[in-house]
Parts: sequence; C-alpha cells; structure tokens
Amino acid sequence: MREIVVISGKGGTGKTSVTASFATLAAGTAVLADCDVDAADLYLILKPDVKRRADFASGHKAQIRQADCIKCGACLAWCRFGAVTHDHRGAGESTFTIDPTSCEGCGVCVRACPVQAIDFPEQVCGEWFISETRYGPLVHAQLHVAAENSGKLVTLVRTEARKTGEEKGLPYLVVDGAPGIGCPVIASLTAASVALIVTEPTVSGEHDLRRIVELTRRLRTPAMVCINKWDINPSVSDAIRGLATSEGLPMAGTIAYDPAVTAAQRAEKTVVEYGESAAARDISAVWAQVKAFADAARAVV
Repeated sequence: MREIVVISGKGGTGKTSVTASFATLAAGTAVLADCDVDAADLYLILKPDVKRRADFASGHKAQIRQADCIKCGACLAWCRFGAVTHDHRGAGESTFTIDPTSCEGCGVCVRACPVQAIDFPEQVCGEWFISETRYGPLVHAQLHVAAENSGKLVTLVRTEARKTGEEKGLPYLVVDGAPGIGCPVIASLTAASVALIVTEPTVSGEHDLRRIVELTRRLRTPAMVCINKWDINPSVSDAIRGLATSEGLPMAGTIAYDPAVTAAQRAEKTVVEYGESAAARDISAVWAQVKAFADAARAVV
C-alpha cells in the first residue's frame, strides 16, 4: 500500500482542502485517514457515515479514595502542579482532593502516598471511527473537550486505516496529517511512502517549511513541496522553489489563488468536484505528480 501523507509546517495553508480533493481524485482506490485529530475536519466535506466507533484511552489521572485516606498531606507536599487541594472543615476534619483538570498525570502522588490510597486509572479522552464516505472508507477520531493529543491516537488512526485498506484491497492510503513538527506529525509521517508538504508564500510559511523539511529528513521520509496560493506573492514563491531545489525536494506543483475553493467549502464539496476551476486543475496536476512519485517509490521497494 502506498501511503501519501499531506502535511504543513503551519496551520492554514490549505492542507485539508488538498487532501479532500485527493480523496475525490483517488475515489475507489484509497482509504482515507484524518490524523489531524486536534482539528479533524475532513468530515465536514466528506460527510462520513459511521460504521464503527470505539473509545480512545490515553494518560492517567490521580483520584484519592477518601475512605482510605489518612490525611497526611503527602500528596499536597509532592504535587508540583497545584492539583491537590486541602479543604479544612474545622474540629480536626479535613479532606484532600485532586482536581482532574489541573492533574498532569505524572503519578508522583501515587508513589508518595504511604497507604496507597490514590488510584491512577487510564482516562477515556476521545473516540475513533471507521466510516464510509462517497469516496471510500475514512478512519478518523475526535478528542473530548480539553483532551490532550499525542502520537498514540494518530498511530491508532493510521493503523486502523491501513487494516481497512488491506481488507478492501485498496492500493493507496491518503492521510491528512497534523500541522507543525510535534509528536502527532511525527506519528503521521513515520514509514510513509511520500509526504506532500503544503506551504504558502508568506514569511511564516517559508520559515515553517524549513522546519518540516528538516523533520522529514530526520525521519527519512521522501517529501515533495506544493505551494498553495502561489500567485499572492510570486517572489516568496520563487524563494520557496529555490529552497526546495537546494534541499533536493521535487516540486509537486503550485495551486493558484481561487475563490472557487471557498465556494466549494460553502457547498460542502471538494474543490475538484465543485466544478471546473484553476484550483481544481492545479490540484489534479499535483495529485498526478504525487501519485507517480508514490508509485515509483513502491516499485523500488
């Protein structure tokens, strides 16, 4: 299976719009995975029909068993996050409690408690889904409010997507990766066939492109570069092309600024299914380049 991961050094470059259009262009041949689990929004356009759902558990929170607590205060003394509170009730009565929002799950209080009166259960912090869309299966996830993301959920989504694709005999896995260079991005990129880095012709876009290029190099992930809205600043686009050349990265293509992209979003369609437009033609050309690159990499393997 050829795994194509669409990433960006920063948010707002149009990465998800490109991925959604890739879903249209690869219809019937690809399984889709939304690994941008902090802001999973492929479903807004693809409108998935959920077929399977399961809880996602990650991290731990400390909980004091009041019946066993001897009120020694060790948990309060050792906590460095201000999560433990001491409620004085007078006449020698007091209660120690742990605020789950402030608890960082480090487990120090659990080890410090002399009577093992603190539980440390794993937390359910979201759900993951296997769905069907008009362009094929989609594996995605949703974190609960204020839940923290990690590479664990991204890895789960990718693993389930690969299983789904293999079961259905699909040759491609198209992944909407997270922006930035953190743990979710690393989990999105590891062992991918090719990473398409979507950037924009701005100072921050060029700066963050350099960071994500360095990450793909360290992970030894083959990468290509795509400049979205290249024509809003041609001089910076030229600088980005020069950067790609100096780094030995092939250009997958450029996408012109086009109001049709926003119109397609309002119509809840991908850019290439919305109708004929400059952006649709450009994205189709980018897909052809990325697909050929992934196929060539698979042939070498």
